[in-house]
Amino acid sequence: MLDVTVHNDRIYVGETFSVSFQRTLRIPEDGNVYPLPPGLGAFPIHSVVDYWDRVPPTWRSQNSYFISMYQREALWLGFDGAMWKPNAVKIAIGKVDAISGQAWDEALHSQPQNYIVCPNQPWLDGINAGERSVRQFVAMPLGSGVTVEAQITGAEEVGGIQLLVYEPKPGCFSDQPPEPQADSRGIALSLPINAEMGVGAGGKMHQKIYPDPYGVDTWDLATYGSIEVHIINSEQYRSLTGLEPHPTPVTAQSYTQYGLPWFALYDEEQGDLPAAEPLHRVKPIREQESEQGGVEEDEAIDIPESQIQKLHSPSSPS
Repeated sequence: MLDVTVHNDRIYVGETFSVSFQRTLRIPEDGNVYPLPPGLGAFPIHSVVDYWDRVPPTWRSQNSYFISMYQREALWLGFDGAMWKPNAVKIAIGKVDAISGQAWDEALHSQPQNYIVCPNQPWLDGINAGERSVRQFVAMPLGSGVTVEAQITGAEEVGGIQLLVYEPKPGCFSDQPPEPQADSRGIALSLPINAEMGVGAGGKMHQKIYPDPYGVDTWDLATYGSIEVHIINSEQYRSLTGLEPHPTPVTAQSYTQYGLPWFALYDEEQGDLPAAEPLHRVKPIREQESEQGGVEEDEAIDIPESQIQKLHSPSSPS
């Protein structure tokens, strides 16, 4: 097993890989495909070990962490790695693979590919929707029936986000590191049983999920690190930690107040994985709730789509 540590709200796995969980603006679920939204700072990450006697028994495992999100808040995963020693990374939302839409397991598959390679994959904003797009990760309560996990499995939800990080086989890559770089988003590369949240499918945005350029046989299945990240809401965070939740910068006013740009990914030389059939059938939160007989109000934020559109003007960088 690879060593797993946390520093400055990033989880580090092994020698080169790390991941952060980034706040972002939620995009509309209106059938359009939007550019990538900006990062608004990392979610603070807490270790389950520090709250061992307060968390549910199912949380008590090695390399288990939690973050607090407001219901219906969006996030994206920011990855950092080394070109001289890349990693294969599997990502699950609950017990569903976010890349292939298949049931979560520890195997790497090439048909369909059920993992990313970091580098060159710098981030992941949602589930693989194919056609160079993803559906945004949005926090939703378990039991609501609208999470991706609930729609695909129909079983009791686990929630949260899981990652498996695999090292390459010895001798596959050079040991000479390149100069450090930053990515274009400005980021350096007793609780009740229903306390957790899962991930629903929000609006669509432009984002490729790159095919593995090295091949599935490059990766050492015996050398890996695992991460579990549980998601709880602000009230449950206060009950568990005794701390006040970190205020979210995402408000109705923030879209005009921040004046943050949308970010385009200049990646024309890269390929793109095809749509994952199970994930292609997942319905957005609004459509799913409408079929269930009504749309609930957001827990903390309700952002008019007209304000979001202001960031899509021709003056925004692309």
